[in-house]
Amino acid sequence: MSDNLPAALVVEGSSPYDRLRALGIELPSAPPPVANFVTYVREGNLLFLSGQGPMQADGFEHHGRVGDDVTVEQAYEHARITGINLLSVMQEALGSLDKVRRVVKLLGMVNAVPDFTQHPQVINGCSDLFLDVFGQEKGRHARSSVGMGSLPSQITVEIEAVVAVED
Repeated sequence: MSDNLPAALVVEGSSPYDRLRALGIELPSAPPPVANFVTYVREGNLLFLSGQGPMQADGFEHHGRVGDDVTVEQAYEHARITGINLLSVMQEALGSLDKVRRVVKLLGMVNAVPDFTQHPQVINGCSDLFLDVFGQEKGRHARSSVGMGSLPSQITVEIEAVVAVED
């Protein structure tokens, strides 16, 4: 678990909403799709989330290339913002984050210069958030972190997720 969460909320049984409140996070409305796709598809007990980017609740979107005009620390925060957007989509899809059984897999894409090597440290921004919100058992997930030559609108990161959900 990352160091952002007060120790009192590490107790098993805390709801994702209790943990979000402790972190000072209010979920925004789920961002709409930017092209001809949907933001999620549920198939059985799996929820597939389309890639989200670092768009803040006020509509500001972070752009740039990591290793050029964006630092690893800034990109980590962008991945965290992206994680918040993924949580918003989960809530829209399920009606409640309490229905998340487990985060199964993340694919994190980093808009980076060719010789950049710290992709995992960037995507930790989202992974750490999910551990804080869902706890070790539900939040720990498989993950890939890869570099891209570009991303839509030159956003810094894009992350998609697969989540197991309650019936």
